[in-house]
Amino acid sequence: MLTNIQIINAHLPGYSNLQQLQINNQGRIEAIIPQSETEFSQQSDKILDVQGDWLSLGGVDLQINGGLGLAFPDMDYHHLPLLEKIGQFLWQEGVDAYLPTIVTTSIENIQRSLSVIETFLTAQKSFTEPTAKILGVHLEGPFLNLEKRGAHPAQYLLKPTLENVHQVLGKNPELITIITLAPELDSSNTIIPYLKSLGITVSLGHSQATESEAENAFALGASMITHAFNAMPPLHHRQPGLLAAAIRNPQVYCGFIADGQHVSPSMLDILLKASYAEKGAFLVSDALAPMGLADGIYPWDERQIEVSQGTARLSDGTLSGTTLPLLAGVNNLLDWGIASPESAIALATESPRRAIALQGLSVGQGASLLRWHGDQVSQKLTFQRLT
Repeated sequence: MLTNIQIINAHLPGYSNLQQLQINNQGRIEAIIPQSETEFSQQSDKILDVQGDWLSLGGVDLQINGGLGLAFPDMDYHHLPLLEKIGQFLWQEGVDAYLPTIVTTSIENIQRSLSVIETFLTAQKSFTEPTAKILGVHLEGPFLNLEKRGAHPAQYLLKPTLENVHQVLGKNPELITIITLAPELDSSNTIIPYLKSLGITVSLGHSQATESEAENAFALGASMITHAFNAMPPLHHRQPGLLAAAIRNPQVYCGFIADGQHVSPSMLDILLKASYAEKGAFLVSDALAPMGLADGIYPWDERQIEVSQGTARLSDGTLSGTTLPLLAGVNNLLDWGIASPESAIALATESPRRAIALQGLSVGQGASLLRWHGDQVSQKLTFQRLT
């Protein structure tokens, strides 16, 4: 039976000074008030003093390509038990929810993967063990620029036409939460408004878009960019490009990878210090199928990737992703001295929720909480689940 719990002396992202929280017997946050104010009038069955540690919701990973050996574009129905294990693994890694990301592949593979996820979402409702929930799908492609495809296979790239979009989305457009595309490929200016009308968040990425092309896409309804700095023109003093347009726009959210390989810490520092950016930036893992497995060589579509110390590359050295879980980025930001504990935690927990219009840490929210403790020896944050 659940009990009423009062948590005291907690630091919370977005709140000043110490706070106290009341968790009701339905496992929801009933009240958040400053520690200095009057005690809760409701009697609690248990009081937990976290002694100034940080509390947050669990992470939300909006770009994750697989785990435990399963690449999400390769899913089939016999992978349903493994998909459940991935959710349990991510929960243990501090992640509350995620978007399985389907990178560029054949329409057949996309449709099969979406069908598997649809089946899994029905089963997920009855799970009794703690697990990271699937919120929907992130389609990273296939409407990408050939010149900025990175590790995406060229043979499956498509032009963003309404016909192609209908084929890719198939019968399950409601499963798609985010789609990454290159806006300069759509001269008709019809695709972004159409996707937005379906409730899909449009993210710009794997793109050669100029500043003006990006601004036009944002005016049409795009509201996000995929892995800032990667697979897009660099910041340039005479050719600002897609990223500059995104940073300057307070309505645009910038996803970024903080593994130390995809982007220099110095450039992430610039991103986070830029106007609007820290509010609108969020961490993603971009983790590949070998996440949770040892370093080594693994299959990746028809190719192979080599994983070494959390970084995955194709045989020609092309960076294809990472195998580090989302919250590893929190300590990286701290190690590099470019974010405070509050900001680093928020970038993995609050900001991703805000980017897809989910409720953050607030009254009424389910109290799936992480307690973050600063280790004075290692100078790192460690977390444990409270619920």
